[in-house]
Amino acid sequence: MFKLISTQPHKNRNTIMLLTTTNNIEGRRITAYYGIVSGETIIGANIFRDFFASIRDIVGGRSGSYEKVLREAKETALQEMSQQAAALGANAVIAIDLDYETVGGEGSMLMVTAAGTAVRYE
Repeated sequence: MFKLISTQPHKNRNTIMLLTTTNNIEGRRITAYYGIVSGETIIGANIFRDFFASIRDIVGGRSGSYEKVLREAKETALQEMSQQAAALGANAVIAIDLDYETVGGEGSMLMVTAAGTAVRYE
């Protein structure tokens, strides 16, 4: 069984891009492999968000503002990857891997990368 991460319509086509972390699409036959596609986004941390997150670190609890930024960064990376795959003629990206890294001085920026294999299935 495959796990559907997201479906996103491509701006230039009336198709839905299937995104999955699995290596195949259950019940479907992959007819073409287009290669590796990726999407990246780098976001900066806001000083006020950092301040309130550090308070949460001391008293405990979740940082809703950071979670929202992480979700937005992930969606941006997935969307860029989907657009790259659609430009190649793919209608799915399989074997998706998401990577989160801090970059910049003292980890002031967050980089989110989504990478997978662009394919066409029927």
